[in-house]
Amino acid sequence: MKERLLRALERAGVLRRAYGLYELAKAATSGRPQPRSAPDGLPMPPRRLIVRVAGTASTEWFLEGGRLGAETIREVLARHGRPIEELASMLDFGCGCGRVTRYWAALERTDVRGTDASADAVDWCRRNLAFARFETNGLAPPLPYGDAAFDLVYALSVFTHLTEELGLVWAAELDRVVRPGGLVLVTTHGDRYRARLSSSERGRFDAGELVVRRPEAAGTNLCAAFHPRAYVQETLAGRLEAVEFVPEGAKGNPYQDLHLLRKP
Repeated sequence: MKERLLRALERAGVLRRAYGLYELAKAATSGRPQPRSAPDGLPMPPRRLIVRVAGTASTEWFLEGGRLGAETIREVLARHGRPIEELASMLDFGCGCGRVTRYWAALERTDVRGTDASADAVDWCRRNLAFARFETNGLAPPLPYGDAAFDLVYALSVFTHLTEELGLVWAAELDRVVRPGGLVLVTTHGDRYRARLSSSERGRFDAGELVVRRPEAAGTNLCAAFHPRAYVQETLAGRLEAVEFVPEGAKGNPYQDLHLLRKP
């Protein structure tokens, strides 16, 4: 009943606006003063943007989750002989208001880019994270970059909110903008989330199929996609090669699986 109601609200054009009001209300009722800057010396985004990327108005978790996300990326790259300091360029696809991007401020030799569908988040990043460059993207490709532009592209909890059609075209687009031999890192809702699915959804998930809830709200936190490991490696990845899979390995996005892919 709940899912049918949510789908009806989305078709009526109400759900996204209502969720936007929810984000604002959650930010406004946090009950704690908003710090103007963080221990890293960089400004803090407004709470409404924090809620959108972190699911909570907690500035502490925003910073800690971002730190853990950056730490995860560093550790995965190091395991494969690619220290992050040696990258010529990288892209934070779905950067939001810089939750992870802010942790690359000290990378002096790396061209750091970020892109997001939220114009408000990108505008904040442009004004406050001057060490990187940011662009907006649409719900569907393309990205505003040339072919083979990046050594690394990472997408933390992005494919978790896309339909199958959008996920496939975005995976192909990330393939396009990463260099041969370059890496693509994505996180997904995997086996840890199986218990949240209905019996019919679990059957499809266990058969290796993608399960998507509220596809009408694709690109927002209302849309939830659940990816079996085999689906990511055999379908979503396209021609990208699976390098490493870490169940629940995305420390900054707790319980999400981590997939490291390489472009041939």
